[in-house]
Amino acid sequence: MKIRFAPAALALSALGLTGIAVHEGYRSTAYDDGVGVQTVGFGSTTHEDGRPVRHGDRITPERALVRLAGHAAQTEQAMRACIGDVPLYPHEWDAYVSLAYNVGPAAFCGSTLVKKLKQTPPDYAEACRQIMRWDRAGGRVMTGLTARRSAEYRQCMGGAE
Repeated sequence: MKIRFAPAALALSALGLTGIAVHEGYRSTAYDDGVGVQTVGFGSTTHEDGRPVRHGDRITPERALVRLAGHAAQTEQAMRACIGDVPLYPHEWDAYVSLAYNVGPAAFCGSTLVKKLKQTPPDYAEACRQIMRWDRAGGRVMTGLTARRSAEYRQCMGGAE
């Protein structure tokens, strides 16, 4: 028997965190993400103190993992605030955290996906389908994002990542 939980009771699973790391990939030296944003480690665009990542910044794998976990926790906190008490399955939560980590909590919280979750009753299937809309960067469809969104969608619907 599956049970949905309020977001306050959910936390990104180890599998979910690993999925984000795999999707983001590790880079020890900052690089341009393709749309002009400097990124390092596992998709970090800022340092712990909030400073933006700059060209040439470096990070060790260990530090990158710590930063990934910290940024994921910040993402979850923002998501709890915007989703409210809408109950979710843990696999839905993991999929949404992966999406929000990648697109940013502000974009996630302002999305149609969140509106679908917050309607009465929540439209869970359509909220999961909304994940597939986030496959563009700089206005262009990106093959890597399409693959990532497909995996997140399957996870959201209860399939294996």
